[in-house]
Amino acid sequence: AFTMAEILLSLTIIGVVAAITLPSLTGNINERTWNTQRKALYARFSQAIPLMDSINGYGTLTEGDSSTSAVDTAAKTFITGGLSKVMKINNICDNEHLEDCGIASKITTLGGSQIDIPTTMGELNSQMVGSYSTRVDSMSLLDTKAAAFETQNGESIILYYNPNCVGSFNEDAKGNGGVYIAPKVCANFVYDLNGNKGPNTVGKDIGFMTAMYPTDVKVVAPYPATQKLSSTYAITPTSGVSASKACTDYDSEYRLPNIDELASMAVNKNLLNGSTATFTGLFWSSSRVYNTQLNKPMQWLVNLSSHIMDDLEPFNAHNVWCIKR
Repeated sequence: AFTMAEILLSLTIIGVVAAITLPSLTGNINERTWNTQRKALYARFSQAIPLMDSINGYGTLTEGDSSTSAVDTAAKTFITGGLSKVMKINNICDNEHLEDCGIASKITTLGGSQIDIPTTMGELNSQMVGSYSTRVDSMSLLDTKAAAFETQNGESIILYYNPNCVGSFNEDAKGNGGVYIAPKVCANFVYDLNGNKGPNTVGKDIGFMTAMYPTDVKVVAPYPATQKLSSTYAITPTSGVSASKACTDYDSEYRLPNIDELASMAVNKNLLNGSTATFTGLFWSSSRVYNTQLNKPMQWLVNLSSHIMDDLEPFNAHNVWCIKR
């Protein structure tokens, strides 16, 4: 038989061990749940959005004296008139009532800082607003208001919409000093897998998806590593580790992003929240493009700070930010 003191001591030890291990076990379960939900949500969107004939031109825009005073129905009309036709949506909220769709007022970025939820395209990323010229067209991108909706599966999603999106990156290639990302982005979604319950943190219950190009739509949902790699790498180095291998060395589940995934990271860079130094310089993608001026294949890169992409030879060392899919 055990004495009362021995029983109390045993219970105390069990309690201490439980207190130490339970948070870790709970965290692992949450991570697996969020990862499964994230992949399922992306699967639904990547199947639904391409069913739309075109994803630009929805809603009306009436520009005031400046881009910040623009009045629009674009994002909400994209949801009601387009997205709701190809997927099931429970609730739709305008810019002034985002919380009614379970959108938290503040979120924690991948870098650990807390920010107010962006309510317009310009608040999401100021480089998504302004005048742009490409080989395809010249345009002015307004500071459109966000809209939100809830899915039947319980996700809360806020939409940032560019009704004037055009073209594809390859139309603007061939070494003309860089291509702006903003005109190619049609819709950007920031999702919360469990509404405003928490932890409301990017990389956990919060993530982002981007729909590129008005036709032949590409939907991407990169899941970035916490930060860029500490060293620079080449795609095809003359010696040492390649950029792709650097990602798998970092973690076997991580890969080099393609150009659309890297563009999505540029759009949502404020949710990544690195310092200015974090975003300085060029970042490799895994995508190649043929440069007709130089008559040889090149590799796409993106400057996350300037929102410009360019094609360069793969032998130079540049930044790498790995992702999971």
